[in-house]
Amino acid sequence: MTHIPDLTHGADDIVVPFQVDELDLRGRLVRLGRSATSIIDRHGYPPEVARVVAEATALTLLLGSGLKFDGRLILQTQTDGPIRMVVVDVSTPDRVRALARYDADRVNAAVAAGESDPARLIGAGQLVMTIDQGADMQRYQGIVPLEGEGLERAADRYFLQSEQIDTRVRLAVAEEVLPGEDGPRTAWRAGGVLVQHFPPSGGHTRDLDPGDAPDGTERPEPAEAWAEARALTDTIGDDELVDRTVSPERLLFRLFHERGVRVFEAQGVTDHCTCSRERIENLVQSFSREERRDMVEDGHITVTCEYCSSSWRFAPSEFDPVE
Repeated sequence: MTHIPDLTHGADDIVVPFQVDELDLRGRLVRLGRSATSIIDRHGYPPEVARVVAEATALTLLLGSGLKFDGRLILQTQTDGPIRMVVVDVSTPDRVRALARYDADRVNAAVAAGESDPARLIGAGQLVMTIDQGADMQRYQGIVPLEGEGLERAADRYFLQSEQIDTRVRLAVAEEVLPGEDGPRTAWRAGGVLVQHFPPSGGHTRDLDPGDAPDGTERPEPAEAWAEARALTDTIGDDELVDRTVSPERLLFRLFHERGVRVFEAQGVTDHCTCSRERIENLVQSFSREERRDMVEDGHITVTCEYCSSSWRFAPSEFDPVE
């Protein structure tokens, strides 16, 4: 039995890597609080849309925190549901931003019909994951169908199909009402866990024979080890994933203490947009003179970032000096 100290008791906005050697299991657990609330409040999303955005943000952080280089992971849904698009952009190691586009009337109709769970609101289409390692490297893009089953199952299928890695993802979102100086306020929490099976020879679980654990004890057959890991992961309650009173270490201990679990240093997460006046200025400069003229309203060119809602105003003369 492994002792797990409560190193981050009550901590939010972190990703915690862990490993269960006896089951050849590696994973990460994410817990979001202030960052999820900031992203949602900035856009004023209705609760049903907020849940999907928070869930997608937790998933993208679980995926992006596994990158071993400085770069970006961009998750994007393109679907026929009331929430037609969600984009989450993670810049390693610790910055995240997100947005959603949705049809308010269709969202309201879905809520009235009792069909407001995230999978139904997202609908069918595709989930696109793009890995960007910088200007000098080619982008990698993976696409998996979304068939109305939600983000958890789509992520599982993506890893199994594209990388032949058995994967299980669990996601949860909760809305809280907290006291504030001006009265009660709404806050959002999101949590998630990702576990992946890496048998000793690197093959697929169904293609391997049982071996011996490093300490000489009998190791479960790969298929049995994965079945156990998946079953344990599925016992996690949604409330446990978002419970601020249960640290990630304590939750992982509850799950895997019989097999032994190693927990590694947590990585902080911050809600941070990469936009800047210089970047927006370069973007506007990329348009033709005629296109920039069409952008002028009330004597200025105004650009608002879809992610963080920051606005920049430029005088037309900054791009086209008066001769």
